[in-house]
Amino acid sequence: MYRASGRIMQQLRHRMPAPEGRLAVCLAAPALKTFTLPQQQQQQRHEQVRWTATSTVSSKQQTVTTPPPRHDWNRAVSEAERIVGYPTSFLSLRWLLSDEIANVALHLRKLVGSAHPLMKTAKHLLYNGKNTMQAWGLIVLLVSKAAGHAPSVPDVEQDKSAGVLHSQRALAEVTEMIRISHLVHNSVVNLQSSTEAGKDAATYDDMSFGNKIGLLTGDYLLGHSSAELANLRNQEVVELISSAVRDFSESEFIGERDEQNNPLPYKPGTFQRPSLSVAVDFNEHDVMTPMPIAQVLGNPEQEWECRNILNAGSLLGKSCQASLKLAGQSEELQRHAYRFGKHLALAWQACLDAEPFQCPTLPLDATFSLVSAPVLFHLEHDPSLYAQLEQGKQSVDNIDYEKIHKAVLAGPALAKTKELQRKHTAAALAVLQHFPATDARQALENIILAMQDL
Repeated sequence: MYRASGRIMQQLRHRMPAPEGRLAVCLAAPALKTFTLPQQQQQQRHEQVRWTATSTVSSKQQTVTTPPPRHDWNRAVSEAERIVGYPTSFLSLRWLLSDEIANVALHLRKLVGSAHPLMKTAKHLLYNGKNTMQAWGLIVLLVSKAAGHAPSVPDVEQDKSAGVLHSQRALAEVTEMIRISHLVHNSVVNLQSSTEAGKDAATYDDMSFGNKIGLLTGDYLLGHSSAELANLRNQEVVELISSAVRDFSESEFIGERDEQNNPLPYKPGTFQRPSLSVAVDFNEHDVMTPMPIAQVLGNPEQEWECRNILNAGSLLGKSCQASLKLAGQSEELQRHAYRFGKHLALAWQACLDAEPFQCPTLPLDATFSLVSAPVLFHLEHDPSLYAQLEQGKQSVDNIDYEKIHKAVLAGPALAKTKELQRKHTAAALAVLQHFPATDARQALENIILAMQDL
């Protein structure tokens, strides 16, 4: 039997085709043979392959171009979290297992199947495929690590494994808690007897119960964030973050609102178009001075920036500034951190505003903000669209969103929105060059580039 198997193996070796180049064929036999093509034969085969490829491309007269690589958002966030140590969201295991959050989740289950806006907010917070709503604390920590800290900071305050301070990690959690408390508070429904929601007896009990849960949850997060902020024992940081909370409130009083406090745009021509030289920002030397809102109304781009700086950019920018203040960095670098956070938040918002208009048709029951950048730009292009928006003064649910969606797609508003996003993206990347070249700075750049591909 062994002699027969040996003959079979020998026959197989002689019948195998000779491979290209010097390649040893290893079999489970004592003898090892190496097959080599003659050098002339190898050259002829290589020339034949090269000629075939060249003739194929020239006959088709095509130039093969490789598309630019797309940046994956989830991968960029995961790599950034690895750089700063671990997932930064306060929605971590220690929070989800706490008694307070467990009680909230228990009561929140009772709202499943209802139309209360709190359920939609909770869904985006707990499960969001792009992780965009929980990345604010991550941005603060990446800016903190990219800038570093002063040599005078004691070792006991440093988290050397992550490269940030313990106080900066606490500030990142405070930032997310304030942001989410604002979103939860915005989910509260106006149930006054004069409103449509207050007159609907079939859903009144669910709406009333959802309001209680929303108020208690938002107040708990805001109260706990205030306690954590006080524990930092830095008066200037407390002043910065407190002014950002003030800006949240101020953003709710810009322009007209429906009876559920949903924002509506100003009627075109209500205000005289301001000069483009008017800066849409706070006084860098006195953060407690409110933003000059009246000076920017009438220009769609400046009005949009004003709304969203107050509603988002202020908190992210001032949190980045406060994190460097905790690290003992210079005033100049702190201002760069504020500008980076502000421009990143505005680019983020422009990306979110453009998302509903990426499809040729609006999905069923889908809506969008009436003060988003595409709507404001289209009102400048075609003021007659405001007649459609006036139907939402009682409730935005009375507006034909599909009709507005088609009108916006037919005009230049979407292109202007994308240009607005590129503008603030470029501004954020330019400010980032003032920080040292580190893996944290590269992670911030990756997040910005991935945001463009969302």
